[in-house]
This record gives sequence, C-alpha cells and structure tokens, in this order.
Amino acid sequence: MNKSTLVRLFGHRATLVHGDTLVLDRWRWLTRRLPRTRNGERLLDVGCGTGAFTIGAALRGYDSLGLSWDERNQDVAAERARLSGAASARFEVFDVRRLDQRPDLRGQFDIAICFENAEHILDDLKLMRDIAACLRPGGRLYFTAPFHYYRAITESDNGPFLKTEEGWHVRRGYTRGMLLELCEVAGLVCEDISYCSGFVSQKITWMLRALTRIHLVLAWGVTLPLRVLPPVLDPLVSRLTGWPPYSICMEAYKPRLQGKTR
Repeated sequence: MNKSTLVRLFGHRATLVHGDTLVLDRWRWLTRRLPRTRNGERLLDVGCGTGAFTIGAALRGYDSLGLSWDERNQDVAAERARLSGAASARFEVFDVRRLDQRPDLRGQFDIAICFENAEHILDDLKLMRDIAACLRPGGRLYFTAPFHYYRAITESDNGPFLKTEEGWHVRRGYTRGMLLELCEVAGLVCEDISYCSGFVSQKITWMLRALTRIHLVLAWGVTLPLRVLPPVLDPLVSRLTGWPPYSICMEAYKPRLQGKTR
C-alpha cells in the first residue's frame, strides 16, 4: 500500500507516520507554535519535501506555499494535498538556493518554516537572509536542523559530509551559537532555541532503517505501533540517559519596527 493510498484513507496524518519517526516529532514541535487561524496568514515552506508540513499548515488555516527543486516530490505533494482536503496548499518546483531571484515572494509571508534543509546548503547565511527577505515585518521563522552533537542513528549520520551540494549533508549540524550568529547577520531576532527527537524516537528510526533493508512493509508494520511512545517516554528517557537530541529547533522573528524612528 503506497503512501497516497494511506492519505486517501487516513488523511494528512498518514504523511507524518509512514516514514521517518523524526518527521512526526517536528510536526508536534511546530503545532505547539502554529495556532489555528481564520485570518488567511501566508506561510512559506522552504524545502518542503513531499509537503507534509505545507499540507498540515493549510489544514490549520494558512495559505501555504511549498517550494522544492524536486518535480516528482511536488507532484506527490499536490496529490496528497488534494486527498487531504488542503485547498489552500500550493506547491512550486523551485530551487530555494535562488530565493533572491523571486521578487514576487519578497515581504509576502507571515510565517516561514525551514525544516532539515539548511544542512544541505553550503551558503546557509544566504539562505537565512533570503528567507528573512520573504517575511513581512513581524513575521516568524520556525527552523530545525540536525544538532551538531547528536549521536549517529546509523553510520551514515557520521559522514563523510560533502563539499558540494549533491543532496546529502554538507555539514554535521548546528549549535545554539551558530543559529544565533545566523539570525544576527540575517537581521532576525532569535526568540527561542529548543530541541526535538530524543532517545526513543531515534531508536525507532534506527529500527525502521534496519528493517527497511529487509522489506518496507515489515519496517512500517513493526514501527507504527511504537510511534505512540516518544511523546510519553522521550523527555524522561533522554534526561535519564543524557542522550542528545537529534534536531535543534529555533523560533525567530523579523523586527516589526526596524528602520522606524520617532
């Protein structure tokens, strides 16, 4: 059974639980910060993948635009938006490294999200500046990326990291200081740094990756019932073990009063 069939049966939730458990962790982190709305706020999903967060935001009332360079992913995302009833979700094939070439997006969005994307891009400062330029004054950025001090879920997480942009990570991840630095230079105010995806989520993801080598359906069937555990167990187990989170998460703000004088 493919994921679109699952979306047809179970709606948007299927896009969050079919694959990597860490996707659901990021969605839970986002929903605590993204209130439902009827005001038509515009949201930009930078590097949207197959659209799970773009669709989810649309279902919460946002006029959502997801950008990705991958044409196939965008076709899949548009189909899943239709199946989920997310009429205000739109998708465009576009390389987010060239956001500065889209003047039509400048100053147009109340919210931007950029999840697990910056670690693929060499010039992450340009990316951050370009996202800031797309926000209206007072707009907000929600951002996640690998935490620099994670423990590898599987061996590939230890690198080697690429010197060119070929789809895999070009850096291990980010620390609090690195994100504060990016915000400061890009003209954003960092309001909060937090973390998601602790020990339990990471071990379920390890199991999913290992079993996928045998059969995808087996991997999904074994790990699906376990997905209820991280929200309950991750805070306690991660604290007891001292296990580092996989992702570092940031909330940032574009100043409303920038450039204004009395």
